[in-house]
Amino acid sequence: MNWKTAAGVVLTTALFLTTLPHDAYAVPSYARQTGLTCQACHTVFPELTPFGRLFKLNGYQIDNIQQVQTITTSKDFALLLNQIPPLSLMLQASHTQTRTALPDSAIAGAAAQNGQVLFPQQASLFYAGRISPNLGSFIQITYDSASGNVHWDNTEIRYAKQVGGVYGLTYGATVNNNPTVQDVWNSTPAWQVPFDQRTSAAPVPGAATLIDGVLAGKGVVGLTGYVWIKNSIYGEVGAYRSAPQGFNVNGLAGPLDSTAGGVVTGGAPYWRVAVDHQWHKNSLSAGAYGMNASLSGANQPVGSPVDRFRDAAVDGQYQYIGDVHLVSVQTTFIDEHQTLDSSFAQGTASNPSDDLKTFRVGGSYYFRRMYGAALGLFSTTGSADALLYQPAPVFGFAANRPNSRGWLGELTYAPWQNVKFVLQYVDYSQFNGASVNYDGAGRGAKANNTTYVLGWFSF
Repeated sequence: MNWKTAAGVVLTTALFLTTLPHDAYAVPSYARQTGLTCQACHTVFPELTPFGRLFKLNGYQIDNIQQVQTITTSKDFALLLNQIPPLSLMLQASHTQTRTALPDSAIAGAAAQNGQVLFPQQASLFYAGRISPNLGSFIQITYDSASGNVHWDNTEIRYAKQVGGVYGLTYGATVNNNPTVQDVWNSTPAWQVPFDQRTSAAPVPGAATLIDGVLAGKGVVGLTGYVWIKNSIYGEVGAYRSAPQGFNVNGLAGPLDSTAGGVVTGGAPYWRVAVDHQWHKNSLSAGAYGMNASLSGANQPVGSPVDRFRDAAVDGQYQYIGDVHLVSVQTTFIDEHQTLDSSFAQGTASNPSDDLKTFRVGGSYYFRRMYGAALGLFSTTGSADALLYQPAPVFGFAANRPNSRGWLGELTYAPWQNVKFVLQYVDYSQFNGASVNYDGAGRGAKANNTTYVLGWFSF
């Protein structure tokens, strides 16, 4: 059975089971606001439980601390503020080692130091919780060691209203800066586990679909509306526009012109549907999501031909949450069709159209939420393109293909609900198009196999 057939079996099974009869990312500021421990909303952070999904879908509104409030004569809230601001900090420190040292960046034939310590790898400040009645937020500002800069990270502001209780209707809207960051299942790209930990000190495959984090790196903002029906059926639609940070023209914040490049022209429609079934200590979801986007070419005037991307994906998730044992499985398959009118005209792509496909499946087990193990498989394949995928040391594509495959293994120790230590190993059978000499400079896929040790602290 090949991986495409396996993906179809997993997702078809998930869709069938969801027809049976019905029976955030973790930050301590939510715990401070609600008075609930982290395990109410998370298995082991950042994976959400069914209750955690409801908390997010309803705009982060539960509180258990004193409020500053004003009530109008019609008994509506004119002001409802947490007396203690819902702030928290996160620190990640790591050690990364590749199987073979990377070449020196300046001296031919020499090797760089192998074994990079990052302290911090990342440090974040969060405002996460209620802003006002029916309005809540997850706002992350991050220092990143790779860039040495502070920047806006995953962020959303959410409005939600519930009608008829938990098994009635919840509707709302979210403004966010990363497609799928607003999603409540851990099977879509922004929060997928066990792929949530990533080292910034080792090479990673060079091709990814637009919805799989690429747009987040370009700086976008999206407005979407959603409905959640009978604690089971989810639908969401909206659109994204470019909102790059640090870009200016003549000292002004825009307007976007030919010097920007990669700008979303018009709006990029986004859609999401899912069905969730819960029974006893189990939950199962199956869904689909996608977006269409047109991006301008580099150094091209407004109105020039654009590159168009159509991403369509399916996903599924299963969770068993017991008092002692916790099991979860997540999978997604993303199919991207690219119409490269701009790149082909400029001579940066050899084909007028290409395709890119990504498949991931992973499962994890935790004992008493303290000791855990996870295993994941990943694959990216696509069209051969001699100009788009060119040879270059370490990061190039010798076979002119984007294909990368491998597996990821992970051991986790979480002595406290807001602290965890992770040992991760990533093994590549194919990297950027080939198994051996993938970059045209003699480096093989196995050379990028990575051992990663991470300490993750939230307080």
